[in-house]
Amino acid sequence: MPGLPLIEVRPYRASDLDALIDLFQRAVRETASADYKPEQIEVWAQADRDEWELARASRPTFVGLVDGKIAGFADMEKNGLIDMMFVDPTHQRKSVATSLLARIEAEAEEAGLTALHTYSSVTARPFFEYCGFTMLLARAVVVREQRFIQFVMEKVL
Repeated sequence: MPGLPLIEVRPYRASDLDALIDLFQRAVRETASADYKPEQIEVWAQADRDEWELARASRPTFVGLVDGKIAGFADMEKNGLIDMMFVDPTHQRKSVATSLLARIEAEAEEAGLTALHTYSSVTARPFFEYCGFTMLLARAVVVREQRFIQFVMEKVL
């Protein structure tokens, strides 16, 4: 497709940690701000570096690169839960998330999983639906006194 960058997807490296936290915070503050109140954004954008380091080491995490620079990332827990998928605000709608999801689906199938799940934000729900996920449940969660709606979604592989 003309105009779309070539996206390389590779496994996460420990040296990616700070770039991933920065990307996450910018994605929440810039992209998700269209769907959430400022108070929710500030709660959501908090990231404990030590917790992030442990999480990244505990599950497969993939990084999407455009021109050698990190443009997005996603992870998958052993049970097929996609806990995180974020794209740099400057690379929205350029196939970064689609490329990351394709890698996760390949990994899931190789691991013998028959489905993927995610707890989607309001912002990400249209992407997941476009990619074949169905909403099973909408639920409210409270994080640091802020109420968020999550969509429990599934894709059968």
